[in-house]
Amino acid sequence: MKAVLALDQGTSSSRAILFDVAGNILAKAQYEYPKIFPQPGWVEQDPTELFLSQCRAASEAVEKSGLTAKDIAAVGITNQRETTIVWDAKTGKPVSNAIVWQCRRTAAICDELKREGLEETVRAKTGLLIDAYFSGTKIKWILDNVPGARQKAENGELRFGNVDSWLIWNLTKGEAHVTDYSNASRTMLFNIHTLEWDKELCDKLGIPLEMLPKPMPSSWVYGTVASGIPGLEKLKGVPISGAVGDQTGALFGQACFDPGMMKNTYGTGCFFLMNTGKEPVRSSCNLVSSVAWGFGGKVEYALEGSVFNAGSVINWLRDGLGLIKAPHECDILAESVKDTDGVYFVPAFTGLGAPYWDMYARGTIVGLTAAAGRAHIARAVLESIAFQAKDLIEAASCDSSLPCGCLRVDGGASVSDFMMQFQADILGMDVDRPRNVETTALGAAYLAGLAVGFWKSTDEIRGYRKTERLFRPNMDKSRREALYYDWKRAVERSKGWAES
Repeated sequence: MKAVLALDQGTSSSRAILFDVAGNILAKAQYEYPKIFPQPGWVEQDPTELFLSQCRAASEAVEKSGLTAKDIAAVGITNQRETTIVWDAKTGKPVSNAIVWQCRRTAAICDELKREGLEETVRAKTGLLIDAYFSGTKIKWILDNVPGARQKAENGELRFGNVDSWLIWNLTKGEAHVTDYSNASRTMLFNIHTLEWDKELCDKLGIPLEMLPKPMPSSWVYGTVASGIPGLEKLKGVPISGAVGDQTGALFGQACFDPGMMKNTYGTGCFFLMNTGKEPVRSSCNLVSSVAWGFGGKVEYALEGSVFNAGSVINWLRDGLGLIKAPHECDILAESVKDTDGVYFVPAFTGLGAPYWDMYARGTIVGLTAAAGRAHIARAVLESIAFQAKDLIEAASCDSSLPCGCLRVDGGASVSDFMMQFQADILGMDVDRPRNVETTALGAAYLAGLAVGFWKSTDEIRGYRKTERLFRPNMDKSRREALYYDWKRAVERSKGWAES
């Protein structure tokens, strides 16, 4: 066996990457697909297109590599979490578009659950807060609003899954309806202590247990790639043996195997995770606890903070405002001025995630004067991503007795030297960027490969991680504190804007 194939189904694209035993990339392919915005604050995707684009990416990557099924030890899957798909168990056809994790349409349902006093129950059982971010209220919305869906669900005719379940169902032609513990723990329906779906919470939301996939470890043989899938004949019979949510996948891919190790992923959103070991940490600073992964008969947990808009804001500068033609131009503009000249940008396009959890916040630019130009705005955009990461790490240091040392980083926007240096400066902490920034896909590959013996242990994997660049802080404390103080003031001005 020469490689493991990782399928990385993200918010903006489907990607497929083949890794060798040392974690090197042998071949990769990527296909973008659109998001759908039916109303302000609503975000959807076409589930069929998600699967077909993933098949195209996998087929192209395998073709580029020249490998066959005999050469590929396993397939691992990593995915955008919380994105919710409901489909017909017999036909396999979705009953509606997928509701994307960013979507805010269920905010009113969440408000009602809070008024009913369910917040403490949700927090104690699931490690989460009540928020439209998570899958549970999205399932309820589909059952309540798609004609005939609730009756079919109660008749046992519908299936729910996040994107991992949807891909595995289709790759096995309906033989496996499963999810891994990390994805299950993002639904607001899963008890992270017993590792089971919680009947009380499912009943509260009117979700039949029969809809839900079987929770499984993240490193496990769920089934094999079926025959007759267009473009994937070369993968027929290859074990599907790893599944993990994208952010905990990155934590595993960064080799953050010890309690206290932490990473931040700069993708469409911004996601900070700290490994907390064998016990979940109850946050008092509005972070959440999730299952990081199930592996080797053990479960490990992570303390997590999620920012809804990070790299997506750079795309907004390009596609929405036309201030740049390509993402790298944002760096060039930002570095052309010595600072933002007092401009702060809060990218709350779909509300604020951790540690604020304000579903009604909206994007805000403050501090504008006639002297401000597009370079100042571009710099404020990049700084806003780093400020949001600092919010999360400040909360984690409050919640955990574990030391906050070096921050490992990955994701598309982590290639920005300007932003990574500002991140180190505003944190007062070293920032470590690896040679291989494809850590999300790599984590899925590692978990799949471990299940079939392609890799023997996490100690072996730890040895393959190499640092590409270490960014060290170079800002005095008073300057750091002043900048962060004004950031917090800007955040206050974005809160509650869309609340009726």
